[in-house]
Amino acid sequence: MNAILQPWPWYVSGPLIAVIMAILILLGKRFGMSSNLRTLCTIAGGGKVAEFFKFDWKAQRWNLIVALGAVIGGVIAANFLTVDTTVAISAKSIEKLRQLGFESAGTGYMPAEFFSNTAFFDPMAIVALLVGGFLVGFGARYAGGCTSGHAISGLSNLQLPSLIAVIGFFVGGLVMVHFIFPLIF
Repeated sequence: MNAILQPWPWYVSGPLIAVIMAILILLGKRFGMSSNLRTLCTIAGGGKVAEFFKFDWKAQRWNLIVALGAVIGGVIAANFLTVDTTVAISAKSIEKLRQLGFESAGTGYMPAEFFSNTAFFDPMAIVALLVGGFLVGFGARYAGGCTSGHAISGLSNLQLPSLIAVIGFFVGGLVMVHFIFPLIF
C-alpha cells in the first residue's frame, strides 16, 4: 500500500488534536459535535417552539464549519484515500458477528445489515436505528454534550463532569456490547 495512504500514527495525530484543543481553549471555545444540532434547530426556527433554542447561533458558526469539515474529510477519506475497506479485527470476532447475523463482518467499518438501503425495509433494523438515535440524542443532551465534546474538550479543560461522562460512555458501551447486544441478536 502506498505510504501516503497509511493512517497517521498516534504521535502525529495526537499532538495535532492537542494543538487544536489548546487554540480552542485560548479562544474560549468549547468543541463538540452535538451542539451543532442545537445550532441547526435554532437556525430552522426552533426558538419559536422551545426556550432551549433561543440563543445567538451566529456565535457557533465556527463549530458548524468544523462539522462540515468532518463530513467533507470523511467523504474524501472514504472515496479517495481508502484502498482497502476491510477491518482489522480478529477471526474470532468476525465469526461471532456472523453467528449473530452480520454476514458483512470484517468487510467494512459499518455493517451493511444496518447501513445499507435494505435496512429501511427491515422493521427490526428501523426500530434499532430509531431507538439508538433517540438514546444517543437524549444521552448527549442529558450528559451535557457528546462523546467528542466530553472526551476531547471537557477532559482537556480538566472538567470532572466530563471525566464522569467519559467513564459512563465506556461502561455503557461495554454493557451494550457484552450483555444487551447478545440478547437482541
